[in-house]
Amino acid sequence: MNSPIQYHYGKFPPENIDWSRLIPLIGPANAAIARYDGNLSAIPNASVLLTPLITQEAVLSSRIEGTQATMGEVLEFEAEYESRAIPQKRKDDIYEVLNYRKAMRHAVELLDKLPLCQRIIKEAHRILLTGVRGSGKAPGAYRKIPNWIGPLGCTIEEAKFVPISAEYLLNGMNKWEKYIHTESPDKLVQLAIIHAEFEALHPFLDGNGRLGRMFIPLFMNTTGLIHAPMFYISAYFEKNRDEYYERLLSISRDDNWTGWCEFFLNALIHQAQENHIKTSKILNLYEVKKNQLVKLTHSQYSIHVLDFIFSRLIFKSSDFTGISEIPTPTAKRILRILRDNDLFTILRESKGRQAAIFAFSELINIVEGEDLF
Repeated sequence: MNSPIQYHYGKFPPENIDWSRLIPLIGPANAAIARYDGNLSAIPNASVLLTPLITQEAVLSSRIEGTQATMGEVLEFEAEYESRAIPQKRKDDIYEVLNYRKAMRHAVELLDKLPLCQRIIKEAHRILLTGVRGSGKAPGAYRKIPNWIGPLGCTIEEAKFVPISAEYLLNGMNKWEKYIHTESPDKLVQLAIIHAEFEALHPFLDGNGRLGRMFIPLFMNTTGLIHAPMFYISAYFEKNRDEYYERLLSISRDDNWTGWCEFFLNALIHQAQENHIKTSKILNLYEVKKNQLVKLTHSQYSIHVLDFIFSRLIFKSSDFTGISEIPTPTAKRILRILRDNDLFTILRESKGRQAAIFAFSELINIVEGEDLF
């Protein structure tokens, strides 16, 4: 049996980066991100319009860690919390996804008054683990005992990787935080190193993978690479999960920081292109629906309607008619017009006190990259 790979003591920050291998990727990665950011800066109220992509990132990042909830199930659950179609096991997964979103929002709020630091990471971790599996694993606090990575239930001797010892963890996290704020020849390579080191330190008893991926758009935003902390990379990591983990392991096993940075830069290029395509489609759909709504409803509340349906892809009729900015009779009239003109897919008709449930299928299909409705 192979011995577990041990944390790379004394080798962070790395001094052996082969820049000649990275330079061909650095230019394309920065250019792809700049094109995506052009879309990001052009989107009105991006925090609303890109809510579906934020949800998808939460779903995929959580799925890497073993959850099975789909985006459709998360949206359905939000529309009707007591949905009997979703088993309890899947609801547990959904709560983890919703916590991911809450943690991300809280981290963004903290960045208004704090630099990117350990306090933000701890606060995000506290929210990430509140009330879900892992809630008994010291939310918001660094581990004080060893942990290891390997098959479920394995012993430390059977593990694939053993992170830094608890006695050296705080010093390791301090070095990690200091490196965040150092000057680097390239910010994207610096981000690759920061992400890998966080995963290698594994400072918490649970939730490290999700936090490490959550950190990526936070760093990109605070360093000016993107205008808002909205960059969605988990689709690439989830699709290439085996290589993702192998590249991370190769750092401690082979001192192969350069190989990891190559993988990370390729991930950024691919996902920046995908993000650019999706945000372009979302922005185009928004403009099309804005014109359509104005023509159909002749209402001054068209923008409020748009913001609602772009942030609530599956919703109950009672939630729509309860939009605070729109008088209820007007909301009912608009909903009837939109339904009669097939702007939504009907998932459930109203029955007695049970509200109807609708899906904004065009946007769901854009986000998922396939026709699900």
